[in-house]
Formats: sequence, structure tokens, C-alpha cells
Amino acid sequence: MKLKIVERMSARLGLLACGLVMVCGCTAEIGRKPFESDVTCLREQMGTTMQLSFPIAANTCQRMSDHNFVFSKNHKHAEPLPLKLRGAPDLQKMADEYGYSYTK
Repeated sequence: MKLKIVERMSARLGLLACGLVMVCGCTAEIGRKPFESDVTCLREQMGTTMQLSFPIAANTCQRMSDHNFVFSKNHKHAEPLPLKLRGAPDLQKMADEYGYSYTK
């Protein structure tokens, strides 16, 4: 009887731990969220309590040509894609200032 209770408890704790990891994966400090635009990501990264500078926020939000897969064919030759900063002249000005490529 005690064995079944222990098995159920460990399974519940495992599910709870997985749920917490999944929820914590959506915080702004960790990085880019799926389906988030470059402008939204930059504004969110620069507006957090950490107040990140533009270069750090851009490095966090910039997509790579290999889609950030660790085991991709072009992992050694992956290049950063230009940021899509349409409709954000303030971010375009900062991108020019720090030398980041972007599309309007």
C-alpha cells in the first residue's frame, strides 16, 4: 500500500516540476518567445526590470539563419538575420548607432 502512495506522489511532483519549468520558460529575461516580432521582443527586453542596453537586447532577440537549432547542417556557418524594425524609428536609430542591420 505504501509503495503505491510513494509512486503517485513522485509522479505528481514530477508533473509539478515540469509545469513550473514550462511556465518559467516564458519570462522576458530568458529570451525570445515563439511568434514574437523583433520590435516587441526588443521593447520587452529593454523594458524589463534589468533595463538591458540595445546591443544586449538585440543579441537576445536577433534570429539566426539556422533557426537557432543546435544540431543543424549550417550551425558553424549560421549568420544573424537583419532585425525587422518596421514602424519603430527609435529602434532603427539605435540599430544605426550600434551597427546592427535591419529592414524597414
